[in-house]
Amino acid sequence: MENVGAKVIKTLAAIAVLAILLLVAYTWLAMSWSYSSGERAGYVQKFSHKGWLCKTWEGEMALVSMPGTVAEKFYFTVRDDALAKRINQSIGQRVALSYEQHIGVPTSCFGETQYFISDIKIVDEPGFTPKPAVPALPKP
Repeated sequence: MENVGAKVIKTLAAIAVLAILLLVAYTWLAMSWSYSSGERAGYVQKFSHKGWLCKTWEGEMALVSMPGTVAEKFYFTVRDDALAKRINQSIGQRVALSYEQHIGVPTSCFGETQYFISDIKIVDEPGFTPKPAVPALPKP
């Protein structure tokens, strides 16, 4: 009877180990394969280090295409502390964030969003030189 119990325990242990290995392989695949990548430009308006156990940098960027339009929000995650420092230093400036979208990440421990930032660039503001409403009169 003990022999049957030992076989059951070994079988259950093998199934548990196999399930853990499959979960690890799936997580690795989800984090290494990028569904999409691109760049978004705007103003970082919220950026904080969050999480109970696994802390990640979570941010919110306002995407403003033209002055006076309603801003769309882009939520993103940063896992690299050096990159997070660069983003913190650029708050208030127009920036372009390069991202990779990872779909199907099994836990929020890796980040709260699907969009993981890989680089940041400061974007020069387009110059605006208003023209006078009334043309200047020629000097006599």
